Amino acid sequence: MGWMAQLLCGAVMNPTAFADLRSAATPMRGRRALILDAVVAIGSRGGYDAVQMREVAERADIAIGTLYRYFPSKVHLLVSALGREFERFDTSYDWAASGATAQQRLRRLIDRVNEEWQRNPGLTEAMTRAFVFADASAAAEVDHAANVFEGMLARAMSGGEPTEEQHAIATVICDVWLSNLTAWLSRRVSTAEVGRRLDHAMRLLIGDDEHSKI
Repeated sequence: MGWMAQLLCGAVMNPTAFADLRSAATPMRGRRALILDAVVAIGSRGGYDAVQMREVAERADIAIGTLYRYFPSKVHLLVSALGREFERFDTSYDWAASGATAQQRLRRLIDRVNEEWQRNPGLTEAMTRAFVFADASAAAEVDHAANVFEGMLARAMSGGEPTEEQHAIATVICDVWLSNLTAWLSRRVSTAEVGRRLDHAMRLLIGDDEHSKI
């Protein structure tokens, strides 16, 4: 039985054995973090095309074979980095308490996300292209990244524990945001136009401060 399987069975293990397994997992988590740090640095510098597996391995100071054991392709790598960036953003602020209404809270969240990502277009382009191009082999990484962002939107909308309807609305807003982010990266729309489109989509879905639909 591998260490992960044993860890999942930890409820029947003695405390010493469980502590040993946690210690074994720590270097793996640390190495994974170093790899993701490396891809963020490279993507920030040169975008999607600059992210090459060999350069990532060199920057993370690991063997190329080790890198492939963690991430089978650069798409897996970049989508995993996207998920981590969403996680960091999620924990940076209590989005459920960022405004008096659902509309205010969502607007604040989306504005902050857009500001962050427009500040680093190289990394944004790299992660977004990977997310859009990902095939079924990266479904777990794609689902994780999407679920983290959708969860942020749903909690901001609800101001607490979201309903199923709010989760469904958040999924639509997430899709609209990604579509417009892709258009912005390809210079088909301006930053201002992205904001207008998102405002319009949110008004249609949840109303405004005076006429809320949720």
